[in-house]
Amino acid sequence: MAYPQAASSSTTSGSPPTVKVILTETDLQRVVDRIAHQILEKTDGADGTVLLGIPTRGVPLARRLASRIAAFESVDVPVGVLDVTLYRDDLRLKATRAIGPTDLPPGGIDGRRVILVDDVLFSGRTVRAALDALSDLGRPSSVQLAVIVDRGHRELPIRADYVGKNIPTARAEIVKVALAEIDGLDEVKLLGEETK
Repeated sequence: MAYPQAASSSTTSGSPPTVKVILTETDLQRVVDRIAHQILEKTDGADGTVLLGIPTRGVPLARRLASRIAAFESVDVPVGVLDVTLYRDDLRLKATRAIGPTDLPPGGIDGRRVILVDDVLFSGRTVRAALDALSDLGRPSSVQLAVIVDRGHRELPIRADYVGKNIPTARAEIVKVALAEIDGLDEVKLLGEETK
């Protein structure tokens, strides 16, 4: 997921950006457990449900949710990967991106409830791209969204069905999600603007 970049300065007159830990490893585990319980409650035990992780950090989060759902209810929820690169509306504005794999679980998505999983919900444009990608892959019965952090500043009428934490942010701030599978640790930080 793309985040706004903090302005860089060639001078040393400003202080470094402030860093605030929003979720610790324990907090993140609790959030994943809570979302897993909510999914079970809102989907009648996750019957007919598929979790699709949006790369990069949405993929391990989807796998964690499936693991916790299995631990709570002994239900195996299929997990897949949905790469949205070619569906993004900012391709011509940013550097070339590598296209990642899209890996649908056996049985596909037709007639099933698809829960898209991502780390941070910001403008909503990544989710819009995911919805476009889904329409080329099949016809789910419904689509829901689970995110660890909703930071506001939506540019499209998109909302999450499952939210770990709502964090009010300034547009120039950066929410940085770190996951052990990718980054070696579990943590969510809010990086503030440089102070002058």
